Amino acid sequence: SHIYKKNHDVTKTWKGKTEQLLRVDDHDFTMRPAFGGPAIPVGVDVQVESLDSISEVDMDFTMTLYLRHYWKDERLSFPSTTNKSMTFDGRLVKKIWVPDVFFVHSKRSFIHDTTTDNIMLRVFPDGHVLYSMRITVTAMCNMDFSRFPLDSQTCSLELESYAYTDEDLMLYWKNGNESLKTDEKISLSQFLIQKFHTTSRLAFYSSTGWYNRLYINFTLRRHIFFFLLQTYFPATLMVMLSWVSFWIDRRAVPARVSLGITTVLTMSTIITGVNASMPRVSYIKAVDIYLWVSFVFVFLSVLEYAAVNYLTTVQERKERKLRERFPCTCGIPHSKTMMLDGNYSESDANSLAGYTRNQMVPEEENQEKMVVHLAMSNESNSSRKRGLKGHVGLRIIQNTHAIDKYSRLIFPGTYIFFNLIYWSVFS
Repeated sequence: SHIYKKNHDVTKTWKGKTEQLLRVDDHDFTMRPAFGGPAIPVGVDVQVESLDSISEVDMDFTMTLYLRHYWKDERLSFPSTTNKSMTFDGRLVKKIWVPDVFFVHSKRSFIHDTTTDNIMLRVFPDGHVLYSMRITVTAMCNMDFSRFPLDSQTCSLELESYAYTDEDLMLYWKNGNESLKTDEKISLSQFLIQKFHTTSRLAFYSSTGWYNRLYINFTLRRHIFFFLLQTYFPATLMVMLSWVSFWIDRRAVPARVSLGITTVLTMSTIITGVNASMPRVSYIKAVDIYLWVSFVFVFLSVLEYAAVNYLTTVQERKERKLRERFPCTCGIPHSKTMMLDGNYSESDANSLAGYTRNQMVPEEENQEKMVVHLAMSNESNSSRKRGLKGHVGLRIIQNTHAIDKYSRLIFPGTYIFFNLIYWSVFS
């Protein structure tokens, strides 16, 4: 019937063993094919299944891949009328010769064995062999963090024969750059995979000679958005928060000191957290430049208030000496001056009867205080109230030091200029 045709089962007609069909026992498979002759060519292709992790601290990466070898061993040729290949699992691999390829600079690697060893051997009648394995390997990657986290990293997985030099085994990419295939679903949380490509070259060892080495190269570009949220944005907010102290009254010592110390400690915590997840490299990273410059800005805001407080104390000391040297009447009878550091009520003003308009105030005292000059006559209490409304001259000098005024412009302007240079250089 054309609906169902039962496939022919070779195992029912073949009376011998597979080893007898392939003549495994008739040859010495401890030696390579064509031993004593020219180097045997071994083609390689790779399919990358996944990039499992990239570790900056350990400077390595973990990759799962299908590694396939192609070569010809005439000792495994067998007669076949259909010219079809035979496929075997890992049990036959231990009885025949296979290339001794290993991963250079690998830290850990293993062949998957669930539910059985993930090894496949396919033998063709003319002796061509396909040998495939599913491997997970952790290999070293020399990373450069000078531009971290605005960096790109290029890592390589290197394959090489362990025992056979280029005179015995010629390792090459079977289809050139097309020998490397990648799964379209490969993705990493912190990196964008930009490019996969293959290269090959000779490696020399002084004791053993020259070997063919194959490279699987891939370039990764780090996603910056995570670090913008976790590092750059909080650091910028701390710097901006430190500028708030420039608008706080310089006499509010607890407020300005606590604000400055809080921002300094927060910046120290951010710097410590970033360095804890990075290797202890001996050079400066891009993120270090940004964080330490931000730390300097925060620290300078604390020093700025220390300078303001010190100069204010010195100035007040000079004013006290001037008041002790010159009486408040300034030598003019019937003339009085009242100095108020804050607001005054109407009841306070009513008690200023007898104070005249004409008065002399030392010029040094005009810098920091509200000077209220009240002129009142010796009239009745009601007439003094009306005179207060008509003749009060109010002159307010802001209680702000000159250093605070300049800092409000210099600090933001300098920090913005630094950001423009930083992002134009590293982005």
